[in-house]
Amino acid sequence: MATISLRISIVEKNVTKTMQFDPNTSVYDACRLIREKITEANLGQPKDYGLFLADEDVKKGVWLEPGRNLDYYILRNGDLLEYRKKLRTLRVRMLDGTLKTLLVDDSQPVANLMVVICTKIGITNHDEYSLVRESPEDEVENKPNYGTLTLKRKKEEKERDAKMEQLRKKLKTDDEVNWIDPSKTLREQGIDESEPVLLRRKFFFSDQNIDSRDPVQLNLLYVQARDAILDGTHPITQEMACELAGVQAHIQFGD
Repeated sequence: MATISLRISIVEKNVTKTMQFDPNTSVYDACRLIREKITEANLGQPKDYGLFLADEDVKKGVWLEPGRNLDYYILRNGDLLEYRKKLRTLRVRMLDGTLKTLLVDDSQPVANLMVVICTKIGITNHDEYSLVRESPEDEVENKPNYGTLTLKRKKEEKERDAKMEQLRKKLKTDDEVNWIDPSKTLREQGIDESEPVLLRRKFFFSDQNIDSRDPVQLNLLYVQARDAILDGTHPITQEMACELAGVQAHIQFGD
């Protein structure tokens, strides 16, 4: 039976060894064989690791799917596969300016990541949310401040307001929103661990999906609706604008 000789790089240990495989071996079984034959490959939970076919262009690197056979990827003798951890960090920014860092599976398309992202944040209807890519000019650097807590808080609020204004300009209409492709992985779209992405509601299936007891989703939805009114995406009557302005003043300044 013909075999294929592949170089297996254990990235975390900086070790590379050559192994023989049957081309009909599934990627899942190949990972199991690697753990059995290469001592350095026994790292953490097996489910957190996979085989990665790297490329000079980072966007073209491919995670091998566990259910596929090796011959599906047209591998040749001497090709290098990386046995590495699939988990990576993703910085997710809310429309209210808060930033959360989450662990996600680098091998999964963004559509699959939305379940994990929304669950960790506390949003139940993940299918109505998606991610937006921010342009470099949208980002506001967080520089250290050694003043009083009051001054620091005012500065942070000012910086956040400036950033939200930039986001409002960028997200003026849905046609102009730079939605991240849900069918591709973050890697395929060149989104590295240092780049924050924006969580935004993309679909409005039904108001019944909004739980009045869910403060996280209510806040995100309110901020998005408020910004859409302010930038003219959602025109409203003057009477309604005055009423909403009163609500906003009450929220921001209290009684």
